[in-house]
Amino acid sequence: MIYRGISMTDLLLRGLRIDWDRIGQDSYLRDIPAIAELTELDFDGGVTFFVGENGTGKSTLLEAIAISYGFNPEGGTRNYRFSTYDSHSELCHALTLVKGAGKPWGYFLRAESFYNVASAEDEYSHEIGGTPQNYHRRSHGESFLALAQTNFRGRGIYLLDEPEAALSPQRQLTLLLEIVKSVKAGGQFIIATHSPILLGIPDARILSFDDGAVHPVGYEETDSYQVTRLFLENREQMLKRLLQEDRSFYG
Repeated sequence: MIYRGISMTDLLLRGLRIDWDRIGQDSYLRDIPAIAELTELDFDGGVTFFVGENGTGKSTLLEAIAISYGFNPEGGTRNYRFSTYDSHSELCHALTLVKGAGKPWGYFLRAESFYNVASAEDEYSHEIGGTPQNYHRRSHGESFLALAQTNFRGRGIYLLDEPEAALSPQRQLTLLLEIVKSVKAGGQFIIATHSPILLGIPDARILSFDDGAVHPVGYEETDSYQVTRLFLENREQMLKRLLQEDRSFYG
């Protein structure tokens, strides 16, 4: 066992509480079943995954955790303060985080605003006299992985929102190894993902946002695993059925 040996006292983020009195009665958050039913959540290991269908609230909660922890809403370290579009929800103002001791390094990395973070990385490096990494001169996947490798520094809190979006399957395996290495050095990760590759990290806790409540599931129970396996093992049958059902495909 790799991660369950980490005690609650060693965790950098032990849990969260939500005060619904601080959220408006007409807030759209109350219309997201898994979020609306959540009042508290505890973390108990080095890697926690948020999984679920699009729109179930996993990225909404991850973003709120990041902002409440002090990260820039669009990503980066807690020192980043750039903004291109203010889109985060009010959930961050209703959260109380249960933190461990110390002020560790940390990074919030999200696929949808990676371009802006990469730009900020180079600007900040120039301002402090460092060497810019020139992320925009690389492919999206290469720069995304390079940024992760540069900023995963062992003991720290790392929040990742759909990191697989930029990465090939091979690069996802590389990211998996980087995560495991960082956790062994004391890092803690909370990751929203659809990747059956990343979800395979040993001993990770997987929390599903499907079925109207946040609840733990096993790896083989996730839709990411089940749908991927079903497609790979029955590709021709699945495609035939899907295309027959979608009559518009044939014009």
